[in-house]
Amino acid sequence: MSIEVYLIFNGNCREAVQFYSEVFNTKLEQMMTYADIPNPEYQVAEEAKNLVLHTFLMINGNRVMFCDVLPDQPFTVGNNVSIMISSKNMDEIKTYFNKLKVGGKVEMDIQETFWSKCYGMVTDRFGVNWQLMLESE
Repeated sequence: MSIEVYLIFNGNCREAVQFYSEVFNTKLEQMMTYADIPNPEYQVAEEAKNLVLHTFLMINGNRVMFCDVLPDQPFTVGNNVSIMISSKNMDEIKTYFNKLKVGGKVEMDIQETFWSKCYGMVTDRFGVNWQLMLESE
């Protein structure tokens, strides 16, 4: 199991990642935009297609992940950090999710996505945003 940081930006993720890549002298491995979503049923506004859906940098041996919010999603500086729990154990992911959601708010219920067989997002009762994901084999 790993715990990782997810930084969320308001349309300037690409610029931020390039900056952090230079600061920490690390290479950008991949970058997915909202236009890259493989589900034709999920329509993204034209102005959002070039926004970053997901990318990461390896900084001193740790993966730090980044994305942009969609234009219609709320963004508040200070609330733009999410903690990612990745595990190869689906039961562990579901257990953590179910405990974290008590008194909190489910942002995205546990479900299969195109990037993970088990993924969910929840804000706990203390206002901390958590993403829980089954690591792919």
